[in-house]
Amino acid sequence: MARRQFGAGPLDCLDYTPRDMTAIRTRPETMLQGVLLATVGGFLDAFTYVAYRVFANVQTGNVVLFGVDVAAAHWRQAWLRLAPVAAFLVGVLIVERLGRLRRMRRPLRIALAIEIVGVAVVATLPDQTPELVITVIVSLVAAIQFAMFRTLVDTPYTSLATSGNMRSMVVALHRRFVDRDRSAGPQAVRFSAVVGGFMAGAVIGALTTDHWGHAAAAIPAGLLVVVFVVLVRETRQLERAEAARQPADDS
Repeated sequence: MARRQFGAGPLDCLDYTPRDMTAIRTRPETMLQGVLLATVGGFLDAFTYVAYRVFANVQTGNVVLFGVDVAAAHWRQAWLRLAPVAAFLVGVLIVERLGRLRRMRRPLRIALAIEIVGVAVVATLPDQTPELVITVIVSLVAAIQFAMFRTLVDTPYTSLATSGNMRSMVVALHRRFVDRDRSAGPQAVRFSAVVGGFMAGAVIGALTTDHWGHAAAAIPAGLLVVVFVVLVRETRQLERAEAARQPADDS
């Protein structure tokens, strides 16, 4: 695979919507969902890095490199840096609009389906596909994942990067083993698993991208399908539990 360089890279009672976040209805991820999503995040970062030496998941690098290119008067390169940034903003906007469509049922599933389709499309593209096309698609689906999945059981996290999760892991471990706070144990386990999932995704992404090229993106697409299935099954279980409690509430 060619290695080029440019660009950087519920039931309402069961759901909740933080007031300062997107309007789409979400609920906290289980540890399984969080680990799978973090694995996808690590994979996609390694995928774009091995292929193009860029990171397309989050946009800090693109913004910094845009400033560097502007300072060096590399105008064409600078504008190319902005394409993934624009795609990321569009992805966040898509999630926001889905959350505001009153008649749309299951917006969370729709947004996740968009992400699955986007990654699957990347897997089908030939190795000769321009880098900008790949980084734009990855940035778009990364934004959707970033906006949709943001709470691991009861604590904020992100599945696209690992610094914040590592901090939460260390804090929880310190509380558990230094402060002897047993309640911090489950949180330490969850964040350790998420950090491990991200690392595992990066390793798998690096190995498979180097050998399979863009077809390697079928792996994160498959993981996202698993997340979708788990989400649907979990929702149905919650709905059945809510329906079972309803007669008691009515009486």
